[in-house]
Amino acid sequence: MVGCSGSMSGPASVASCYLVQAEGPGVDGRPRTWSVVLDLGPGAMGALMNHVDPAALDLLALSHLHADHMVDLIGMQVYRRWRPGAALGPLPVLAPAGALARVRGVGGDDEDEDYAGEFAFAEHDPAAAVAVGPLRIDVFPMRHPVPAYGIRVTGPSEHGDREVSLAYTGDTDSCDGVVDLARDVDLLLSEAAFQEGRDTVRGIHLTGRRAGEVAAAGRARRLVLTHLQPWTDPEVVRAEALGAFAGPVDVAAPGATWAL
Repeated sequence: MVGCSGSMSGPASVASCYLVQAEGPGVDGRPRTWSVVLDLGPGAMGALMNHVDPAALDLLALSHLHADHMVDLIGMQVYRRWRPGAALGPLPVLAPAGALARVRGVGGDDEDEDYAGEFAFAEHDPAAAVAVGPLRIDVFPMRHPVPAYGIRVTGPSEHGDREVSLAYTGDTDSCDGVVDLARDVDLLLSEAAFQEGRDTVRGIHLTGRRAGEVAAAGRARRLVLTHLQPWTDPEVVRAEALGAFAGPVDVAAPGATWAL
């Protein structure tokens, strides 16, 4: 867990950024660690360096193109372009349509800047899984004001005895896609930015209760609540989730890890 603060960086955490790693053979057959990052919000680039060398990343997947989930791609571009030493080559980036234009706009660059030396953009396709070493990436359309996707990562258990899965909702309200995303996963990393009785607008975020309902409907084995804004009491949201989901419920915290 690199960063989990909702809608902005906060006093206790940077914004959305999650590191998923698995051991597996490299292209030369030798064992190596494969690293996938889900989202890269404000402050995440610096915090990520406490967990992994950004030069060692294999894939960056963006759930959607709101600034609180992608703005630190500018820092990643600077790192990959100007870091001393050998050229790093383009990092594969899975994202909704329009990611290049969005990044160019945040960076303030003209259309001559295509970022081709630093990033290789590919659009999310719910019909096609993407392989990253021993990991498989599947995406599911979510319910949000802009095109958004939940991301499921499937790969080998740390114990090597079975396949395991992690699902990350990105930002969404209740919908069929988020239940499909959560189906039988070992860990559901669900946003819960809204609170019952306080935030009544629909089509943007889940509450703790609605996140619990998703976990229950999808038969997820464990629920982790994330994307809480700095003004929200996490125990209130956790209590909401526990009222709808009988399994274990955690609240995300920077530096927390879950071994599957």
